[in-house]
Amino acid sequence: MRHEQRIPTRTPESRAFAARVTAVMELTARLNSLPFDDLDGRRALLCQIFDAELPESLSILPPFHCDYGLGASFGERVFINQGCFFLDLGGITIGDRVLIGPRVTLSTAGHPVAPGERSTSSPTHRS
Repeated sequence: MRHEQRIPTRTPESRAFAARVTAVMELTARLNSLPFDDLDGRRALLCQIFDAELPESLSILPPFHCDYGLGASFGERVFINQGCFFLDLGGITIGDRVLIGPRVTLSTAGHPVAPGERSTSSPTHRS
């Protein structure tokens, strides 16, 4: 992870993270239901998902899935093919002129491995 961190469970931070995950999953569901030729709608939703202005040359083909959005950044002339998953809590940086094939998963998120350190609730569980 770029900023290796643990979010303690049952805290304001974990609730904020869960709320962000829920919001981004709702946005990606909307993104993936748009008509394929609605480029303006796709771009607007991607800017919301990543909470940033994106390079005009960025191309992400749906379906696309992301769980957090705030940890990803993109260079110029990036192409991401259909069916990709980004789990970006730890950060994903994609440089200029990168081509990503279909059905690729980039994951920098994780959870504690020791059973005693894990929560019994899912990240999207609202507590």
